[in-house]
Amino acid sequence: MQLIIKQSLIIFLYLFFLHPQNKLYSATEKQNIEDYGIISLMYHRFEENKYPSTNIRIKDFKKHLEIINTQNISFVNPKTFEIDLNKNKNKRKVLLTIDDGFLSFYKNAWPILKKKKIPFILFINTREVGAFGYMNWEQIKEIDEEDFVEIGNHSHTHEYLVNEKPEIIKKDIITSMNIFKKNLGKNSNFFSYPFGEYSVKFKEIIKSLGFKYAFGQHSGVIDETKDLYELPRFPINEKYGELKRFTSLTKTLPFKYKKLIPEEKFLIDKKNPPKIEIEFFENITNLKSLNCYSNEGNKWRKSSINFTDKKTLKININEKFIGERGRINCSLKVYDDFWRWLGIQFVIAED
Repeated sequence: MQLIIKQSLIIFLYLFFLHPQNKLYSATEKQNIEDYGIISLMYHRFEENKYPSTNIRIKDFKKHLEIINTQNISFVNPKTFEIDLNKNKNKRKVLLTIDDGFLSFYKNAWPILKKKKIPFILFINTREVGAFGYMNWEQIKEIDEEDFVEIGNHSHTHEYLVNEKPEIIKKDIITSMNIFKKNLGKNSNFFSYPFGEYSVKFKEIIKSLGFKYAFGQHSGVIDETKDLYELPRFPINEKYGELKRFTSLTKTLPFKYKKLIPEEKFLIDKKNPPKIEIEFFENITNLKSLNCYSNEGNKWRKSSINFTDKKTLKININEKFIGERGRINCSLKVYDDFWRWLGIQFVIAED
């Protein structure tokens, strides 16, 4: 988990602060921003300083909440997620999510969120409930009583399910759903993929089991053009929760597209490297100033890109993705300090 978050965000600061070409943008585009989307943030541990890549210090977490409030950004209540996704698009919004149900959340962050009635989704992997360092069901039930909280499903085992056979994936999720129903009297509409990893088959299983939304761990801003079963989130930790970087993150915008190829993000060897094409909408201006970076060949580098027509981008990945995941991040400066941001994650299949 620690390596995943580090790899997913290492290029963020470069794209935002160091790349000069991204300073080119249309001064009139501000008038065309009709949808700020929903910025989704992912936290794990709170004040567990021996796990810096999944931890956030409470003093920084409090600052994050202050930054959001100072910029007049609204917190999205998961109970009204569908409404917020499709209406009031001219308002800036953020969704807080917390994965795994660590006890440090209950002790250190929950009192802050409860006092301020700040909404969030708490994703629980049911096998670990009550284990050392995790919340128990009584604590989870206490949180679930509040109308600004959603207890989301994060699987039962939190294993690398994407590599498993469909029947094993389905059995794991059904087990977690049964435990949810036993302890909370219901299952959630929200699912978070373990390690943010999914495939077309995994998505189909989640959809068939009645979930309405599923989150990965690839960066980006949620809008109505995104697949509801592969919603993006920005992972936050000690390094990437740094205040300057966090402030920049709150000024990301959705990068809307008509089509993204390939749909399958689970790469077998003969499909690695993937052939990637993105068809954008006509109202997105200044696309020629877009920049993309990938970790092809296990090294972050600027990607070779070309437009096959005015709105269709081809990202040329020349080397195979190595390791467990391949990532691509694309950004386009719009106005002032606001950026369109699009992240893509591929999972490399085990031999």
